[in-house]
Amino acid sequence: MNITIYDVAREANVSMATVSRVVNGNPNVKPATRKKVNDVIERLGYRPNAVARGLASKKTTTVGLIIPDISNIFYAELARGIEDIATMYKYNIILSNSDQNEEKEMHLIQTMLGKQVDGLIFMGNHITEEHVKEFDRSPVPVVLAGSVESSGKTASVNIDYKEAAREVVQSLIDGGHKRIAYVASPFHDVISTEYALAVYKEVLAGAGLYDESLVVEGDYTYDSGIEAWEKLSEAGEKPTAVFVYNDEMALGVVHAAQEAGLSIPDDLEVISFDSTKLSLMVRPQLTAVAQPLYDIGAVAMRLLTKLMNKEEVENPVVVLPHRVEKRGSTKG
Repeated sequence: MNITIYDVAREANVSMATVSRVVNGNPNVKPATRKKVNDVIERLGYRPNAVARGLASKKTTTVGLIIPDISNIFYAELARGIEDIATMYKYNIILSNSDQNEEKEMHLIQTMLGKQVDGLIFMGNHITEEHVKEFDRSPVPVVLAGSVESSGKTASVNIDYKEAAREVVQSLIDGGHKRIAYVASPFHDVISTEYALAVYKEVLAGAGLYDESLVVEGDYTYDSGIEAWEKLSEAGEKPTAVFVYNDEMALGVVHAAQEAGLSIPDDLEVISFDSTKLSLMVRPQLTAVAQPLYDIGAVAMRLLTKLMNKEEVENPVVVLPHRVEKRGSTKG
């Protein structure tokens, strides 16, 4: 049997408004009355109805978090930053996996809004016009974390992906490499294609080194990294350096090259475009673009709290600093 606020009020011989004030921490309640109500709440096991409270206050103190794959360590680290700041500001998180499926993403957005969340944090690799339309129609604020959309309409937190890619490719050219490969994520991934790959082509073409056969599409997984190296090995003259979009595929490239008898970094240098804990678990450890994943999540949640509370936000498109962390998979 569900215990209601009416049951508590009757047992404590007070009004329902008084119970509500006690539950919500209103200071305008006599200490003796507060103790009497709290004793009844504890004895009856009363739990306030969050939905009902939300309807009354027009706030549910919940935030929807839509993530492509929580088992992916990249998104897990982002989510940790979001969760910690949410807890600090007393918000609860409702988390859903979208499996990088656009139809499911749209359904989850509607489901979250139906649950009366106060705001949404969205992570996705391909933000379409339909996504932007949904975000524009949303009655609550939306923030993208580690995800970009070209119009800049939606609040977001990222790094400067183009500058990071430029640093990586230029460092390999400066190291004397003539055959530099790129292992991409699926080509519909905006950051991988429109930022990292576009800069890779631009910089290499400017140096007269671009070769289309050295660009291979992966699917974020370790196995696709292995397959990518096998394809690159069959492309004629092998690359001497590989720029890989994520750590998991980079591990696949490293292990496949080592299985083929190559030494890392003497025969092949490898740089990853993100620096999760995986980059430290391979030998040699991966040189990687150190994206502040925890901070991206934390700043995204803090930005959302400001938008939800209608605080002043100077710039809703936040760009955090990055660095290239040099480790054992490169010589420099």
